[in-house]
Amino acid sequence: MNSISELRRILGTMKTIAVVGLSPQWHRPSFFAAKYMQAHGYRIVPVNPTASEILGERSYASVTEAAQDHRIDIVDCFRKTDDIGPIADEAIAVGARCLWQQLGVLNHAAADKAAAAGLEVVMDRCVKIEHARLFGGLGWFGVNTGVISSRRPQQLPY
Repeated sequence: MNSISELRRILGTMKTIAVVGLSPQWHRPSFFAAKYMQAHGYRIVPVNPTASEILGERSYASVTEAAQDHRIDIVDCFRKTDDIGPIADEAIAVGARCLWQQLGVLNHAAADKAAAAGLEVVMDRCVKIEHARLFGGLGWFGVNTGVISSRRPQQLPY
C-alpha cells in the first residue's frame, strides 16, 4: 500500500511516463488518463505496437524500444494482470524508476520482482485519479473536463 506522501513524491518527481497499452481511441480510459497527464506537464511515451502516433507522440512497440529515445521514469501498465511480468522485466532492464499497475491490475510477482530491483511499485491505482486527488485536479463529481455541463451550448454542434 502506497502512502499519500509516496504517491505525491512519485508523481511530483517522475515526469516521463511510458504508457503501455495506450489506446489511440479518445473514449478509452488509457487515452483519457494519458491526455490528462500530458496536459499537466508530463511527457507521455505511448507503447502500442499497432499505432504509429498517439497524442502527438511517436508510439513504440515496446518499453525497450521507447527507452532508446527517452529516459523512462514511470512504466504505466494498461494491460491485463497476466501481461505485467514481461513489462516489469523491461522496466527493470531500461532503468525505469517506477512500475505502475492501473486500476484492477494486481500482479504481485511482477511487483515483488520490480521492488527487488529497486523500482517503486504502485498497484491498483490510476495515475490520473491520484494526480487529481493529490494535486487539486478533481472537480465536484471527480472530473473536471468540461465535457458534461448543465449549460446549453451557444451553438448547436450540427
